[in-house]
Amino acid sequence: MRESTTLTRIDDAAREVFARTSGPLVLAAPLGLGKPNRLLNAIYRIAEQDGSRPLTLLTALSLTPPSPAPGLERRFLAPFLDRHLGSGYPVLDYAIAQRNDALPPNITVEEFYLQSGALLGSSSAQRHYTSLNYTHVAQAVAGRGINVIVHLVAAGADGRHLSLSCNPDVTLDLLDEIARRGLDRPMLIAEVHPQLPYMGGTAEVPREFFDLVVEPDGPAPALFGLVREPVADADHAIGLYASTLVRDGGSLQIGIGALSDALTHALVLRHTRNDEYRRIVAALWPDAASSPLVRACGGLGPFQHGLFGASEMIMDGFMHLVEAGVVRRLVVEDVDLMRRLRGGHAGEADLRRLQQEGQFLHGAFFLGSRDFYRWLRELPEEGRRRIAMTRVSHINELYGGQETLERLQRVDARFFNTCMLVTALGAAASDTLEDGRVVSGVGGQYNFVAMAHALSDARSALLFRATHGHGAAATSNVRWSYPNLTIPRHLRDLAITQYGIADLRGRSDEDCVIATTAIAEARFQPGLLDKARAARKLAPGFGPPARWADNTASRLAETLAPFRTDGLLPDYPLGSDFTDIEQRLVRALGWLRRNTASGPGKVRAIAAGLLASGSRDAEAMERMQLAAPRGLRERLQARLLHLALRRA
Repeated sequence: MRESTTLTRIDDAAREVFARTSGPLVLAAPLGLGKPNRLLNAIYRIAEQDGSRPLTLLTALSLTPPSPAPGLERRFLAPFLDRHLGSGYPVLDYAIAQRNDALPPNITVEEFYLQSGALLGSSSAQRHYTSLNYTHVAQAVAGRGINVIVHLVAAGADGRHLSLSCNPDVTLDLLDEIARRGLDRPMLIAEVHPQLPYMGGTAEVPREFFDLVVEPDGPAPALFGLVREPVADADHAIGLYASTLVRDGGSLQIGIGALSDALTHALVLRHTRNDEYRRIVAALWPDAASSPLVRACGGLGPFQHGLFGASEMIMDGFMHLVEAGVVRRLVVEDVDLMRRLRGGHAGEADLRRLQQEGQFLHGAFFLGSRDFYRWLRELPEEGRRRIAMTRVSHINELYGGQETLERLQRVDARFFNTCMLVTALGAAASDTLEDGRVVSGVGGQYNFVAMAHALSDARSALLFRATHGHGAAATSNVRWSYPNLTIPRHLRDLAITQYGIADLRGRSDEDCVIATTAIAEARFQPGLLDKARAARKLAPGFGPPARWADNTASRLAETLAPFRTDGLLPDYPLGSDFTDIEQRLVRALGWLRRNTASGPGKVRAIAAGLLASGSRDAEAMERMQLAAPRGLRERLQARLLHLALRRA
């Protein structure tokens, strides 16, 4: 192992990058939180000013705060972002330039996963996007001539070790692949961040693992914290349906976003407030308790044995599941012991070892709220040892050197991921629009869907809202066909909307058409059935059951209203980054956005706003700096906000 050099100035480290390399600079950086933003900005500035050294950055998920549009959006978001991230947060210079199609001619950024929906208008990002399964990234990147890898790390108390912390996902696999090909090991640079949680195990490396370690003087900027989204009626319904498919003693993978928050909340309710959970499920799905699908795949009772989490991404949801005692089933990295545990033949010594070495959560990277990072930092040593941050090849890939172990650990696995839409024949689109523009990326979704078919007792569920858009402009997310698919229909399994569960695995095309149409919104069902008949996929005499007509937003809201009112299904079940005043504003601005999505709707809203009396919510108006509006534009904004606060 080579000795490492410690520096205290980021600019010095950036200059070392250029001094120790020659020719084109090909730099790899982890996705998400693992990027050393300040170091990347310093490297970018040198390349931008020089212009003679080509710089190619290979990465993914470059986290960038939103740029709020002028008007009410900016009035709300600008103060919030300043408080949430801090005025000194180091926004990635290359990401802003990429978003604005303003990268210098000598700099190229290639990403295999984009910040969701943020780069639809960027020609640079769309042209240089690389479509890859997460597990194939190391192979794809290793042959690109990488000469530098940068990484945000946590420092160990002993001074001799560092932790890859949030992102051991690709770095270790990439270095192994480079060595396997006989290529030169790239220069490795770490930037230490004092607020980054220190994770041991696979994520822990000796300090000499890196050539340069930068420990900047002065206070560190805030870590990028995701903003927890409000959970709507549709989201809660989807989470509740999904929660019935989880088997006690099984394994769990979930994604991120409002749908995952809803699923997490439903699982916590199922375990900690089971009577109330059953009442909600019964109101939503009267036949749930007797459903063959629930009996075969999941259940409605508390988790007596607990779950083991094996998820590409660890986020706030897992924090809540651990704290509630849902995620607690222990596994060990020992095939023989896992066999004895699975077979019920473990002795007292085995059980003691399980308690000493066992882990209940494996992940490849973590990303979440500031509360989540604080929780990880403050976990006692025993609790942190229960969480293993490790390679993405171990988490997302079943086949390979540890297949037997992973099969023993991942009993009754349930893989929950979100998608944009599902076709009537069971395929899914999760990352790309019809015109080819990329919304996000494949990530690990295909890996987990395929793994669900490879494990004998596993199931994959794709969660999605039944419609996109609002009012008359809404479209169905159950489509007859779609040009850019992420999951092919031969891997179809479970699809879940707010109107129910479609069990598609092993079903005929006609069965799939009926099952997917049954979870579509009522107004879109006739069109789907007509296309199915035209394609000879549905018997001519098929008539939809009367209960399908109940698939409406108003009926769903009526069903869930009592549980929303009594606090069982809150807007922010996992906590909120917004103040109480801001939460009221989020509801109001959401109402305004929905009701001004079309031209006629905008005209009606403006007319109603001009006639509306003032809002009684003086605190909200003050927060938006519209308590005393000046000028025509501000007065109109104030009127619209008054209206939205009253209507929402």
